[in-house]
Amino acid sequence: MSFLSRDPTIAPAGYSRWLIPPAALCVHLCIGEAYAFSVFNLPMTKLLGITQSAPDDWKLTDLGWIFSIAIFFLGASAAVLGRWVEEGGPRRAMFTAAICFGSGFMVSAVGISMHALWLVYLGYGVIGGIGLGIGYISPVSTLIKWFPDKPGMATGMAIMGFGGAALVASPASVWLMSYFNTPSHIGVAETFVTLGVVYFCFMMVGAWLVRVPADGWKPEGFVAPVQAQKLITTSNVYVYEALKTPQFWLIWCVLCLNVTAGIGVLGQASAMSQEMFPGKVTPLAAAGFVGLMALFNMAGRFFWASTSDYIGRKNTYFCFFVLGAILYAIVPYTGSIGSVVAFVCAYAVIFSMYGGGFATVPAYLRDMFGTRYVGAIHGMLITAWSMAGIFGPVLVNYIRQYQLDHGVASAQAYNVSMYVMAGLLVVGFFCNLAVKAVDARHHMAARNLDLAA
Repeated sequence: MSFLSRDPTIAPAGYSRWLIPPAALCVHLCIGEAYAFSVFNLPMTKLLGITQSAPDDWKLTDLGWIFSIAIFFLGASAAVLGRWVEEGGPRRAMFTAAICFGSGFMVSAVGISMHALWLVYLGYGVIGGIGLGIGYISPVSTLIKWFPDKPGMATGMAIMGFGGAALVASPASVWLMSYFNTPSHIGVAETFVTLGVVYFCFMMVGAWLVRVPADGWKPEGFVAPVQAQKLITTSNVYVYEALKTPQFWLIWCVLCLNVTAGIGVLGQASAMSQEMFPGKVTPLAAAGFVGLMALFNMAGRFFWASTSDYIGRKNTYFCFFVLGAILYAIVPYTGSIGSVVAFVCAYAVIFSMYGGGFATVPAYLRDMFGTRYVGAIHGMLITAWSMAGIFGPVLVNYIRQYQLDHGVASAQAYNVSMYVMAGLLVVGFFCNLAVKAVDARHHMAARNLDLAA
């Protein structure tokens, strides 16, 4: 298995760094299918009843945990295996991610066929979630090393595919379910098997393509800064030392709050659009809505991360929190006036910033803690996503259910959730405001002097 070790992936002299983004996209365009998972929720509530939910069919609140578990294990695996990914190189990580993500679909297909929800939790949630985490962080630090002159743009390219995957996965999943559907059977299990095989193959292409730069490599014409700038360090902070700084935990809260506000809605995007606009939004149109949001999620990752190279990471997050809070507060009004266009426009901007937050945060960490351990530190920070993956869907799903149980019409059942999300973004604004430069005593050179003394 020497093919998977780090040494064979070191790029030769003259290797083009522009060949690395396609390798990252091969992985992220596959694992980003998680953002399209909501198209399976309503069909899986009718596995027994076929045309409508039977008494023994799974409930929407129970199915919401599949996505939450997957996101939790995404963050947990990224945190635990961040150093393993850094030390072993991206090829080994991408190969492992392909095995976990593909087999997660297979185990889930068995669970769906047996109507055993715990197997779906184990397959897509646990095994697939581990594949998500390893696959997510594997190309990020590699691209930052290849693009030291544009770290925001680099991370935008790395993570862009994750946000845009649902643009293809959502309609493809709906088509596959309709293809395998019969009058007595919903074709969800067969769809899972097909997706598992296809995604494994594409991720293996990315593992074959990826390369790392040789030690000391710099892009032609690039001159590294000799002095630190405001909120941008030229030093490095060791991965576990970073956990001792307030900056890490403030950025952790910034990411967690930004993601919580978006991920709960994203996990229920298909069902929410149909319930808020009954009779206006069909299941196919709802799948189109999920795909459109994926497009803005993807575009926002590149746009906002690239913009952060010019206006700074902190200012970029200020944009997210201010605009996001306003737009979330407006969403219930769009439903009350029955304006699907206003609803879609509001969420288009929201999800561009949601995706932009993911793409900007690795560069934010690079500015705070340097480049040497940015991949491992990023893996630790992704635990914020894990927590948000639980908080967001739970808030949206259970507030909705509480509203319905108390006689609120389904079209208004999401209003309180939207106001809660706006409030979370206000809290995030103040967390971001508190971020300052890391104290020099945490830098590796200073720590080595202290140890020597």
